[in-house]
Amino acid sequence: MSEYIIKGGKKIEGVVEISGSKNASLPIIAATILNGGKSTLYNVPKIHDTEMMFEILRKLGGRVEKKKNKIIIDTSKIEKYEIPEELMRQMRSSVILVGGLLGRYRKAVFSYPGDCDI
Repeated sequence: MSEYIIKGGKKIEGVVEISGSKNASLPIIAATILNGGKSTLYNVPKIHDTEMMFEILRKLGGRVEKKKNKIIIDTSKIEKYEIPEELMRQMRSSVILVGGLLGRYRKAVFSYPGDCDI
């Protein structure tokens, strides 16, 4: 285990920029469906899985706006509850969107997620 040993009576100060995490971002993106309005997220990693989540939200009727390290997601116009199969199969974690759809609409239609041998 690493450790830092600090000697002296000097104040430590500075800024540490935390990078976004895919495993934290994907469930938060999915949960924006429940909000039914605007959600602002910061430091979402720009990777295939997050881009696929944004594309699915758009297909359902949501809006996704990107500004530097900020993502504004508006799910107020989402009225669909069927995730297109071609997008569902793009990634295994797409299934987490189902929880938001069930919570908001009490129903969801979806296929097997991608990369899954179930």
